[in-house]
Amino acid sequence: MRTLVMIIFMLVCIALTAIVLLQEGKSAGLGAIAGAADTYWGKNKGRSMEGKLILGTRILCVVFILLAILLNTSLI
Repeated sequence: MRTLVMIIFMLVCIALTAIVLLQEGKSAGLGAIAGAADTYWGKNKGRSMEGKLILGTRILCVVFILLAILLNTSLI
């Protein structure tokens, strides 16, 4: 059982690394000063690819933390 959880943990680590590297930087540059950050894409970020990457990152982070806790306890 511990081996299976360790394999899942490694796959989550690889997927989390890939998703974080796919995301864009959060620096808005000078466009935020002029108000260009409040565009259609900014309002509908949850439906875009960037929104899906953020959601995937959050889910994988929770799974990563839970698996790390599980592996460090003597439950399995």
